Amino acid sequence: MKLDMMTLEGKASGSVTLPKEVFGLEVRKDLLHRAVQWQLARRRSGTASTQTVGEVSRTGSKLYRQKGMGKARHNSRRVNTFVGGSVAFGPRPRSFAFSMPKKVRALAIKTAFSSKAVEKNIVVIEDTKLKSHKTKDLATKLEKMDLTRALFVVDSMDENFDKASRNLPFVRVVPTEGANVYDILKADKVVLTKQAVEMLKTRLSERHATKEA
Repeated sequence: MKLDMMTLEGKASGSVTLPKEVFGLEVRKDLLHRAVQWQLARRRSGTASTQTVGEVSRTGSKLYRQKGMGKARHNSRRVNTFVGGSVAFGPRPRSFAFSMPKKVRALAIKTAFSSKAVEKNIVVIEDTKLKSHKTKDLATKLEKMDLTRALFVVDSMDENFDKASRNLPFVRVVPTEGANVYDILKADKVVLTKQAVEMLKTRLSERHATKEA
Protein backbone atom coordinates (compact mmCIF):
# COMPACT_ATOMS: atom_id res chain seq x y z
CA MET A 1 0.00 0.00 0.00
CA LYS A 2 1.41 3.34 -1.08
CA LEU A 3 0.55 6.54 0.80
CA ASP A 4 1.41 10.18 0.27
CA MET A 5 3.64 11.54 3.00
CA MET A 6 3.17 14.97 4.56
CA THR A 7 4.94 17.34 6.88
CA LEU A 8 3.42 18.83 10.03
CA GLU A 9 2.73 21.92 7.96
CA GLY A 10 0.35 19.88 5.81
CA LYS A 11 2.58 19.97 2.72
CA ALA A 12 3.33 16.99 0.48
CA SER A 13 6.68 15.32 1.11
CA GLY A 14 6.91 12.34 -1.21
CA SER A 15 5.37 8.94 -0.64
CA VAL A 16 5.95 5.80 1.39
CA THR A 17 5.01 2.15 0.92
CA LEU A 18 3.42 0.41 3.90
CA PRO A 19 4.62 -3.20 4.31
CA LYS A 20 1.87 -5.76 3.66
CA GLU A 21 3.03 -7.97 6.53
CA VAL A 22 2.02 -5.22 8.99
CA PHE A 23 -0.67 -3.17 7.23
CA GLY A 24 -2.18 -5.63 4.78
CA LEU A 25 -3.48 -8.51 6.88
CA GLU A 26 -7.03 -9.82 7.13
CA VAL A 27 -9.00 -8.00 9.84
CA ARG A 28 -9.97 -10.49 12.54
CA LYS A 29 -12.38 -9.02 15.06
CA ASP A 30 -12.04 -12.02 17.36
CA LEU A 31 -8.30 -11.43 17.67
CA LEU A 32 -8.74 -7.70 18.28
CA HIS A 33 -11.34 -8.39 20.97
CA ARG A 34 -9.05 -10.88 22.68
CA ALA A 35 -6.15 -8.41 22.67
CA VAL A 36 -8.27 -5.56 24.07
CA GLN A 37 -9.61 -7.81 26.84
CA TRP A 38 -6.03 -8.84 27.66
CA GLN A 39 -4.91 -5.21 27.89
CA LEU A 40 -7.82 -4.02 29.99
CA ALA A 41 -7.57 -6.99 32.34
CA ARG A 42 -3.93 -6.13 33.03
CA ARG A 43 -4.92 -2.54 33.83
CA ARG A 44 -7.44 -3.49 36.51
CA SER A 45 -6.13 -2.74 39.99
CA GLY A 46 -7.91 -5.68 41.65
CA THR A 47 -7.87 -3.95 45.04
CA ALA A 48 -11.54 -4.50 45.99
CA SER A 49 -11.58 -6.05 49.44
CA THR A 50 -14.02 -6.91 52.22
CA GLN A 51 -13.32 -7.97 55.80
CA THR A 52 -13.39 -11.59 56.81
CA VAL A 53 -14.45 -12.79 60.26
CA GLY A 54 -10.87 -12.58 61.49
CA GLU A 55 -10.46 -8.98 60.30
CA VAL A 56 -13.62 -7.40 61.76
CA SER A 57 -12.85 -5.27 64.81
CA ARG A 58 -15.47 -6.62 67.23
CA THR A 59 -15.52 -8.77 70.32
CA GLY A 60 -15.29 -12.48 69.74
CA SER A 61 -16.98 -13.45 72.99
CA LYS A 62 -20.31 -15.26 72.93
CA LEU A 63 -23.29 -12.92 73.09
CA TYR A 64 -25.32 -14.93 75.57
CA ARG A 65 -25.67 -18.51 76.70
CA GLN A 66 -26.57 -21.15 74.18
CA LYS A 67 -29.94 -22.23 75.62
CA GLY A 68 -32.73 -20.92 77.75
CA MET A 69 -32.85 -17.40 76.28
CA GLY A 70 -35.57 -17.89 73.66
CA LYS A 71 -33.32 -16.39 71.06
CA ALA A 72 -31.43 -17.64 68.04
CA ARG A 73 -28.16 -19.32 68.91
CA HIS A 74 -25.28 -16.90 68.18
CA ASN A 75 -21.62 -16.90 68.99
CA SER A 76 -19.73 -13.76 67.87
CA ARG A 77 -20.83 -10.38 66.54
CA ARG A 78 -18.15 -10.67 63.84
CA VAL A 79 -20.21 -13.03 61.67
CA ASN A 80 -21.98 -11.89 58.51
CA THR A 81 -25.50 -12.15 59.98
CA PHE A 82 -25.02 -8.93 61.95
CA VAL A 83 -24.85 -5.37 60.60
CA GLY A 84 -21.22 -4.30 60.68
CA GLY A 85 -20.04 -7.89 60.66
CA SER A 86 -17.96 -9.69 58.06
CA VAL A 87 -18.96 -10.30 54.42
CA ALA A 88 -19.52 -13.83 53.22
CA PHE A 89 -17.69 -14.62 49.96
CA GLY A 90 -16.87 -10.95 49.38
CA PRO A 91 -14.17 -9.69 46.97
CA ARG A 92 -10.52 -10.02 47.94
CA PRO A 93 -7.42 -8.45 46.34
CA ARG A 94 -6.57 -10.35 43.15
CA SER A 95 -5.03 -10.03 39.71
CA PHE A 96 -7.33 -10.14 36.69
CA ALA A 97 -4.45 -10.58 34.25
CA PHE A 98 -4.31 -13.63 32.03
CA SER A 99 -1.65 -14.86 29.65
CA MET A 100 -1.55 -14.28 25.91
CA PRO A 101 1.17 -15.72 23.65
CA LYS A 102 3.69 -13.19 22.37
CA LYS A 103 3.16 -14.17 18.75
CA VAL A 104 -0.59 -13.66 19.15
CA ARG A 105 0.01 -10.22 20.66
CA ALA A 106 2.22 -9.25 17.73
CA LEU A 107 -0.37 -10.53 15.27
CA ALA A 108 -3.10 -8.54 17.04
CA ILE A 109 -1.11 -5.31 16.72
CA LYS A 110 -0.54 -5.96 13.01
CA THR A 111 -4.25 -6.70 12.60
CA ALA A 112 -5.13 -3.43 14.34
CA PHE A 113 -2.88 -1.49 11.98
CA SER A 114 -4.41 -3.36 9.04
CA SER A 115 -7.93 -2.42 10.17
CA LYS A 116 -6.96 1.26 10.15
CA ALA A 117 -5.41 0.82 6.71
CA VAL A 118 -8.65 -0.70 5.39
CA GLU A 119 -10.56 2.29 6.80
CA LYS A 120 -7.98 4.64 5.19
CA ASN A 121 -7.29 6.17 8.58
CA ILE A 122 -3.50 5.93 8.49
CA VAL A 123 -1.43 9.06 7.89
CA VAL A 124 2.34 9.13 7.35
CA ILE A 125 4.33 12.26 8.20
CA GLU A 126 8.00 12.98 7.68
CA ASP A 127 8.77 13.66 11.36
CA THR A 128 7.38 15.35 14.48
CA LYS A 129 9.99 18.07 14.93
CA LEU A 130 8.59 21.38 16.18
CA LYS A 131 10.23 24.72 16.77
CA SER A 132 7.82 25.62 19.57
CA HIS A 133 6.48 23.70 22.53
CA LYS A 134 3.22 25.70 22.68
CA THR A 135 0.07 23.61 22.60
CA LYS A 136 -1.85 26.27 20.68
CA ASP A 137 0.58 26.13 17.75
CA LEU A 138 0.38 22.33 17.50
CA ALA A 139 -3.42 22.33 17.89
CA THR A 140 -3.69 24.73 14.94
CA LYS A 141 -1.52 22.49 12.75
CA LEU A 142 -3.45 19.33 13.66
CA GLU A 143 -6.80 20.98 13.11
CA LYS A 144 -5.80 21.94 9.56
CA MET A 145 -4.74 18.32 8.91
CA ASP A 146 -7.87 16.88 10.60
CA LEU A 147 -5.77 15.06 13.19
CA THR A 148 -7.40 16.32 16.38
CA ARG A 149 -8.24 12.79 17.56
CA ALA A 150 -5.18 10.76 16.66
CA LEU A 151 -2.54 8.35 17.88
CA PHE A 152 1.00 9.33 16.91
CA VAL A 153 3.45 6.44 16.64
CA VAL A 154 6.92 7.96 16.43
CA ASP A 155 10.46 6.66 15.99
CA SER A 156 11.88 9.15 18.49
CA MET A 157 10.18 11.55 20.89
CA ASP A 158 10.67 15.22 19.97
CA GLU A 159 10.74 17.24 23.19
CA ASN A 160 8.72 20.16 21.83
CA PHE A 161 6.12 17.90 20.22
CA ASP A 162 5.82 15.86 23.41
CA LYS A 163 5.24 18.95 25.57
CA ALA A 164 2.83 20.55 23.11
CA SER A 165 0.69 17.41 22.80
CA ARG A 166 0.28 16.77 26.53
CA ASN A 167 -2.64 19.20 26.89
CA LEU A 168 -4.50 17.88 23.84
CA PRO A 169 -7.06 15.45 25.34
CA PHE A 170 -7.59 13.32 22.23
CA VAL A 171 -3.99 13.18 21.01
CA ARG A 172 -1.68 10.46 22.25
CA VAL A 173 2.00 10.02 21.39
CA VAL A 174 3.79 6.68 21.82
CA PRO A 175 7.08 5.24 20.57
CA THR A 176 7.00 2.24 18.25
CA GLU A 177 7.61 -0.02 21.27
CA GLY A 178 4.46 1.35 22.92
CA ALA A 179 2.09 0.76 20.00
CA ASN A 180 -0.81 -1.35 21.25
CA VAL A 181 -4.17 -2.61 20.03
CA TYR A 182 -6.36 -0.61 22.42
CA ASP A 183 -4.86 2.78 21.56
CA ILE A 184 -4.84 2.02 17.82
CA LEU A 185 -8.52 1.09 17.76
CA LYS A 186 -9.55 3.95 20.04
CA ALA A 187 -7.98 6.65 17.85
CA ASP A 188 -9.84 8.05 14.86
CA LYS A 189 -6.59 8.17 12.91
CA VAL A 190 -3.14 6.65 13.34
CA VAL A 191 -0.23 8.90 12.41
CA LEU A 192 3.15 7.30 11.72
CA THR A 193 6.49 8.92 11.11
CA LYS A 194 8.45 7.73 8.09
CA GLN A 195 11.08 6.02 10.23
CA ALA A 196 8.44 4.48 12.52
CA VAL A 197 7.03 2.48 9.59
CA GLU A 198 10.35 0.67 9.13
CA MET A 199 10.80 0.20 12.87
CA LEU A 200 7.34 -1.38 13.17
CA LYS A 201 8.12 -3.73 10.31
CA THR A 202 11.28 -4.87 12.13
CA ARG A 203 9.60 -5.10 15.53
CA LEU A 204 6.58 -7.08 14.37
CA SER A 205 8.30 -9.50 12.03
CA GLU A 206 8.03 -13.23 12.86
CA ARG A 207 11.69 -13.37 13.77
CA HIS A 208 11.44 -10.62 16.37
CA ALA A 209 7.86 -11.11 17.64
CA THR A 210 8.92 -13.88 20.02
CA LYS A 211 11.33 -11.51 21.76
CA GLU A 212 8.64 -9.00 22.71
CA ALA A 213 8.10 -8.49 26.43
